[in-house]
Amino acid sequence: MLSKKEKALIKGIWEKLTPVAEYIGSQALNRMFVSYPGTKTYFSHLDISPGSAHLFTHGKKIVLAIAEGAKDISQLMVTLAPLQTIHAYQLRIDPTNFKLLSHCLLVTLAVYMGEDFTPVAHAAMDKYLSAFAAVLAEKYR
Repeated sequence: MLSKKEKALIKGIWEKLTPVAEYIGSQALNRMFVSYPGTKTYFSHLDISPGSAHLFTHGKKIVLAIAEGAKDISQLMVTLAPLQTIHAYQLRIDPTNFKLLSHCLLVTLAVYMGEDFTPVAHAAMDKYLSAFAAVLAEKYR
């Protein structure tokens, strides 16, 4: 799936983005809510207006989970096991939303990183986020 070079590239990108996790995560979530309004239903208990503390807090959690998974992509199933259970059995998130958020993250990364988000980085990140979404949706099967 991902080459050693791609894994290293992904790991490096997320290491650089960890300090701005709140920003990246909130921007991606906001983009998802605007582009796919139906996704808001899972956040009715939070203030998800642009710039809200809840949006920054949840966005940071998402980005940090993605960054944690990028540290050792070969162990993604192990790393995400607790999140699989929470999302499938407690939150009951429609797994399609993981793909929608992945797309919004790609756009957010392209905007934030600019020229550093090369076609190679884009392709590698798309593969990684697709794998991440697939692993999160694993408990639904």
